[in-house]
Amino acid sequence: MLGFAVMHGWLAVLVVVVLVALLAAAALIALPLRRRVLARDGGLFECSVRLKTATPGAGWVLGMARYNAEMLEWFRFFSYSTRPRASFLRNEVRVVNSREPDPVEAVALYAGQQVVELVEHVGSASGGQTWEIAMATDSLTGFLSWLEAAPPRPPGL
Repeated sequence: MLGFAVMHGWLAVLVVVVLVALLAAAALIALPLRRRVLARDGGLFECSVRLKTATPGAGWVLGMARYNAEMLEWFRFFSYSTRPRASFLRNEVRVVNSREPDPVEAVALYAGQQVVELVEHVGSASGGQTWEIAMATDSLTGFLSWLEAAPPRPPGL
């Protein structure tokens, strides 16, 4: 009787270990599947966003972005959500600065990325929200072209 209880205990442990392994495998498989689903609605490119600015050079989050009509949608890289974490409306964004990442930032970013400072909601009473995004030079060229191709805005905005 005791031998059956010990064998039953080991079987339960084995089942738990197998379930944990299956869940871990599913979690690892879900990230590339999510990327594939996001890429169906437009080409993705690597784009990091600085979400926290309290500490100089810190606060960067790796991610991906895509153009969706008049929006640039940004997604966290390590997330299972198919909803964008941040969206930038083409007519409400202006580039105010472009620079190389400083050495502290370079550690947190993909290799070869440029940092771009954006002002969102240009023309609003508050002056707009400032964002920093980082992308490869080729992606930056495409981003600037996309911004320039926007329909004309009414005067004063």
